[in-house]
Amino acid sequence: MRVGIIPVTPLQQNCSLVWCTKTMRGALVDPGGDLPKLKQALEQTGVILEKILITHGHLDHCGQAGVLAKEMGVPIEGPHEEDRFWIAQLDDDGPRWNMEAHTFEPDRWLEHGDTVTVGDLELDVVHCPGHTPGHVVFHHAPSRFAMVGDVLFQNGIGRWDFPRGNLEDLVNSITQRLWPLGDDVTFVPGHGPVSTFGDERRTNPYVSDKALERGLPMS
Repeated sequence: MRVGIIPVTPLQQNCSLVWCTKTMRGALVDPGGDLPKLKQALEQTGVILEKILITHGHLDHCGQAGVLAKEMGVPIEGPHEEDRFWIAQLDDDGPRWNMEAHTFEPDRWLEHGDTVTVGDLELDVVHCPGHTPGHVVFHHAPSRFAMVGDVLFQNGIGRWDFPRGNLEDLVNSITQRLWPLGDDVTFVPGHGPVSTFGDERRTNPYVSDKALERGLPMS
């Protein structure tokens, strides 16, 4: 398994190109925009795009996923169907953020406990609501690696003030569904640098073990 990070959109969202080194088949996770840049990454790596994976329905993560899927002839998997309302309003959200975004219908909505394949790789689907109600995380246990979208960041957590966001759900998702995966799991967040769950448990000002002893983050 190999992963490349390609920041896209004015919000510098971390689109991940993940591929199976045995088959050279791969997936783009959260292709929110800058499609020429993503196609160039495919050409440079020689990866054959097999599918698109989506963590959640915000436009910087999936605003151009439908366009790319149609152009490349590949399916879209994810997020959880609780984010349908976010995807349904992409055509309206684009002009609000001065970005190109288009509504689409995923080929497969994902549930907690599902798996997705990329070449010969198998990734576990972890439903992690809180930032959005249908947010999912993709975890590859053999590589001790996860792509967590906007659930968790280095020294931060996702916003919970969007429609149907919820702070308690977000903290529970992190502590009850991500931490048990192991301190040694390296993760790519939706924005910013990579980190590990262990580092965040030690130092994150919102969800470190010490911080949570004092109660939930400020709402």
